[in-house]
Amino acid sequence: MTKCLLSLALSLYGVAAACQGAYHVAKIPANLKKDAIAVVRNEEQFFDIKNLGAGQFEYKIAITILNKAGDDFAEMNEVYDKFSNIYSIKATLYDASGKKVKDYRSSEIKDQSLLSDFSIFDDNRVKRLKFVSVNYPYTIEYSYKQDFKGLLYFPSWRDFKGYNVSVEKSSYTIQKDKNYQLRYLTSKGLKTDSVTADDKVQYKWASANKPALVYEPLATGIDKISSWVKASPDQFEYDGSTGNFNNWKSFGAWIYDLNKGGEKLPDATKQLVQNLIKDAKTPKEKIRALYNHLQQNTRYVSVQLGIGGFRPILAEKVAQVNYGDCKALSNYMKALLSEAGIKSNLIVIGNDMPSLNREYSSMGQANHMILCVPLTNDTTFLECTSQYKPMGFIGNSNSDRDVLMITEDGGKIVHTPVYTAKDNYQIRKTKIDLNEDGTGLLKLESVYGNAQFEDNFDNTLLEPVTLRKRIIEGSPIPVNELINIKYTQPDKSLPVLTEELSFKTNKLLTKGGDKLFLVVNQINRKEHVPLKVEDRKTYFSVPFSYNDEDEIIYTLPTGYKVEFIPQDVTITSEFGTYTAKFAAKDNTIVYTRTQIMSNQKYPPAKYNDYVDFIKKIYQADKQKAVLAKTL
Repeated sequence: MTKCLLSLALSLYGVAAACQGAYHVAKIPANLKKDAIAVVRNEEQFFDIKNLGAGQFEYKIAITILNKAGDDFAEMNEVYDKFSNIYSIKATLYDASGKKVKDYRSSEIKDQSLLSDFSIFDDNRVKRLKFVSVNYPYTIEYSYKQDFKGLLYFPSWRDFKGYNVSVEKSSYTIQKDKNYQLRYLTSKGLKTDSVTADDKVQYKWASANKPALVYEPLATGIDKISSWVKASPDQFEYDGSTGNFNNWKSFGAWIYDLNKGGEKLPDATKQLVQNLIKDAKTPKEKIRALYNHLQQNTRYVSVQLGIGGFRPILAEKVAQVNYGDCKALSNYMKALLSEAGIKSNLIVIGNDMPSLNREYSSMGQANHMILCVPLTNDTTFLECTSQYKPMGFIGNSNSDRDVLMITEDGGKIVHTPVYTAKDNYQIRKTKIDLNEDGTGLLKLESVYGNAQFEDNFDNTLLEPVTLRKRIIEGSPIPVNELINIKYTQPDKSLPVLTEELSFKTNKLLTKGGDKLFLVVNQINRKEHVPLKVEDRKTYFSVPFSYNDEDEIIYTLPTGYKVEFIPQDVTITSEFGTYTAKFAAKDNTIVYTRTQIMSNQKYPPAKYNDYVDFIKKIYQADKQKAVLAKTL
């Protein structure tokens, strides 16, 4: 009887297991559900390099969406252009048990242009499908094939799709002829399996059982803890162009050849250049005159058509239509300078991306182009897409990185300007006249430099109503009545912005018995301390180095004197320095505060030390003075 019952139980277990689909949520290991909004159940990438100019990509992915927060990952968005095509698309929705709910028809998959708001010409299109389920969890699965005509780059791979997304299985395989030359770069410690069969070589990479990553404050990205592969051809063919990517010099030579003959200007534009520079006495003055002309008479639009995604529009064309993308406008500026007898070089750069890898050249490490004017003892970089940036200021997202200078001898790695804490300054002077009821009248003057200029500049472009709302809502001091707002850029050639504010405040003083209490730092203080993170995974950094200097002068209410002011404070660490000084004289309190921060990237183990540093600043910023009535 016992044997019969055991046999029946095993039989029923087998039936139940058979009823569970491959994507049953119960099959997800518990460690992959922790902190996860979605789980990559299986991802397979296979790239077959057919020859120098052709390849086939096969892709398949299944993702289980655990809750509503994961719905953004229930999408297919696959991009192609006239040099590739996507076909054999299959898409399926499964319920929590892994049971098929729906196969999507081809008519439900949208095929649309990827045209952006700032792009008027773009070859890119997208195959798009949004999976929808009202019940959670659910699983989406899709696959497709894509043929490439022209190989400037290969599909890349990374196991993590984002924060709070764990990985059950993910893999990438590249297949090539044994005589075909390629290069690849992998994350640290990732194993590369190489298999040779007949005349084919396969490189394989895989990742499995990776718990979800939770976003950590000030994280600089997840590349250091992801598994990833970037691969690139050496020689290539694309849209009738050939080149070699085996080093940055040859990469730059290809870009240089693409641009040959692209700097010709119409006769009328040549004459305009001569008129613009006729009174200039130095090369710098000539550059400024021509750069101002560029900013006032052209606008940025994106152009992504075949090789045009890499070759600038002719300068002659830009002169006629007065628009272009970053390549076209940089090349146009280069042509204007050439007419003025000034040599310049195009710069390939990763805007808001890491530095180029000096030892590994490839497409995909850059997304932007600017211009470099190498004068004797003075190299000037120009951001040619902005109508507002002063000459020589390229912005925080372009600064302090290795970039590629395009020369007649090929590519050359150079470094863009570094904006130090001293450069990225905020200097502020504030006067507050206090009333006995705790309210006050505030007058504030701030000066912002470089990165802080950039952060605040859009205030100058806002409509008055919008600006007033932003100021009132963003003020650290409660605004009772806003009297005046003024932003000016005193010298258009410098990245410096001034701000003037005046307003009546709500109550700043609190009363206790016959005493009044004042939090002395009312303007630029730390309002919270980040939580410590145990076993942190990611590197961290503040967005940019900066130097904040504040001075606040309080005029006391009539009939009151200072009974107590805090002691001066100095805090020093590898992350930055902080000083606060307090002084009382006659009927005033003078408070000065300086905070200098470094944007160095720090390892995860140092984060809790950073929190301790911020906590000390937070406490120092909360110190109070005590006012008492005069006899």
